[in-house]
Amino acid sequence: MTSDVACAAHRRTSPRLAPLPLAAALTFSAFAITSLSAQAAEVSTQTPPVAAAPVTPSGAPEAALPVTFVTGNPLGRAAADLAAPLTELDGRALALRRAATLGETLDGLPGVSATSYGPNVSRPIIRGLDGDRIRVLQNGTASLDASSLSYDHAVAQDPLSIERVEIVRGPAALLYGGNAVGGVVNTIDNRIPREALNGISGATDVNYGGANRERAGAAQLEFGNGQFAFHVDGFARKSADLRIPGFARSAQQRARDDEDTKQPSGTLPNSDGQTSGAAAGASWTWADGYAGLSYSGYDSDYGTVAEENTRIRLRQQRLALASEVRNLSGPFTAFKFDFGYTDYEHKEIESGVTGTTFKNHGYEGRIEARHAKIGPLEGALGVQFSQNTFSALGEEAFVPKSDTTNVALFALEEWAVNQAVKLSFGARIEHSSVKPSSGGNERFENLPSRNFTPGSVSAGAVFALAPAWSVAVNTSYTERAPTFYELYANGPHLATGVYEIGDAQAKMEKAFSTDLALRYENGPNKGSVGVFYSRFSNFIALNNTGQTVEGEDKPLPVYQYAGVPAELYGFEAQGRARVWQGYGDVDVELRGDYTISRNRDTGEALPRIAPLRLTAAVIYGLGHWGARLELVHASNQGRVPSNDLTTNGYTTLGAALTYQFKAGGAQWLAYLKGENLTNQEVRLASSVLRDIAPQGGRAVRVGLRTTF
Repeated sequence: MTSDVACAAHRRTSPRLAPLPLAAALTFSAFAITSLSAQAAEVSTQTPPVAAAPVTPSGAPEAALPVTFVTGNPLGRAAADLAAPLTELDGRALALRRAATLGETLDGLPGVSATSYGPNVSRPIIRGLDGDRIRVLQNGTASLDASSLSYDHAVAQDPLSIERVEIVRGPAALLYGGNAVGGVVNTIDNRIPREALNGISGATDVNYGGANRERAGAAQLEFGNGQFAFHVDGFARKSADLRIPGFARSAQQRARDDEDTKQPSGTLPNSDGQTSGAAAGASWTWADGYAGLSYSGYDSDYGTVAEENTRIRLRQQRLALASEVRNLSGPFTAFKFDFGYTDYEHKEIESGVTGTTFKNHGYEGRIEARHAKIGPLEGALGVQFSQNTFSALGEEAFVPKSDTTNVALFALEEWAVNQAVKLSFGARIEHSSVKPSSGGNERFENLPSRNFTPGSVSAGAVFALAPAWSVAVNTSYTERAPTFYELYANGPHLATGVYEIGDAQAKMEKAFSTDLALRYENGPNKGSVGVFYSRFSNFIALNNTGQTVEGEDKPLPVYQYAGVPAELYGFEAQGRARVWQGYGDVDVELRGDYTISRNRDTGEALPRIAPLRLTAAVIYGLGHWGARLELVHASNQGRVPSNDLTTNGYTTLGAALTYQFKAGGAQWLAYLKGENLTNQEVRLASSVLRDIAPQGGRAVRVGLRTTF
């Protein structure tokens, strides 16, 4: 499997490291190193290093190594052996899907949509759930940015720096906590090399185009002597204002606007941006494990399309440590340790003056111990711990400074009953504490501290019906503690243009969830179709109250967090079939998903749910050449809350042409992409800004990827 990566040089500064978490991390890492036993590894969960990929027909799958999923299963399993619905994206498939944001990159995969706050900000939504119900991880630990707090806050990761993405849909991700009830998106890079490197290898990726005339470049270099391995990477991208097919504001919104409201068209004002970052890492590797650390920096400066004169400046620095030892003797056969410390800052700047500064710094650690077989059971135990301090400084701060600590214990057990039946059981118990501080702001005085002890359990099974067919089922009960912003928000949020109010007495969110899937895999032909259902008590939703309060320049709509009984259900389907083999290969790919949601008290739909989406693609490969033609249809979304506007359906056409070749001792992939060739007005129902910020119009993008 080819590793894709990134990046161009970037300025780095030293993070402010708290001594206690750093000492704890080093202690755990040292314990992992000294615990190793000299035996061969039974299960490998490492990310492969950058290497030159063999030139294969572009329409056929790339030379595939067995994929071991590390997300949601500490034991390491291929997707077909897991009850959880999983999607993995890497190699050429990731290269051709890469966009400026993580949400846009993953949008359209089964069950995955995106928040889309303009072209520079987009976070994944899974099965209609977003915010703190989706865990966005970086190599297995939280990135600790502020993207779940607000739709205008970017995920502090650039797709150019990512080698692989693993997506666990639904409640099977509960080992990562109640705030993963919707699923987990784990981005994986090789910044801490997980296996021995000999010699020098690297990769570059450059592309230009798109509706925002983006220029992006990335480079990576890795080298080692078989024992010590080193990694450096960097990336940069810059874009102009987004070109759009017509008016920025929808027809429904324009009908509501005052006569003096500006009505831009052709381009989306204040939608330009630039991002850059770099990382360095090193590790000591041996036959049965590794230990290493990495440091990375990320900077972004982009306009927020909700306010014409407001920009966001974002900076994140991250220190990560990781270690794994395998094939130990005794009660535990393997230990795995991951730790990340993050220092994050986000400024909202209006007309050159900083209005609010958001800061988030803290750490998260995770230790997994795989135990020796107990009768028929294989399993793992683990502990996860985290602490972070979030503050919003400035007159327009809408949340108080808050300290959140969390510690959790979890376990996963598997039982292979026979060749046809595999069972799995998981459980997690955690304790969470949230302590607010007014910081002299009278809106946040006398707020209570809150403590929660959520617990979750799950059970799953895979039944092999025939060599190519299987059925997977999952059932779980999950509890999620409300976050500091769901508890304590109270004020105007400059970048989103709304007044947000929390509920300091909010109770835990509880959900019963299940999903069922039928799977098929036979050579190049594979597919799955599944259904899911989640029933929530006290679903904490941010609702438009229909009221307004006076702002500095205009009235602000009031949005309030409130718990409601809710349910979400729907289906997901995907498949790929080889329909022609001869003068080249022709594959047909189909995907579809649909989520229905409702407030069980009122019958009203929950906000920002993607409509029925269908995708059909034809893929052709001949020698070094490959081509893809893709049609995407989204229905109109008429099921919306009473204070929201509906969205129209759309049908877009995309195309891609690729050419793989070998030159100068390197492998090259050149590609040409056409995006929204039908120049449709696309307004995502899942976007809070759908009525003032459509997606980009017709565009072309060219790119070149090299590995050596």
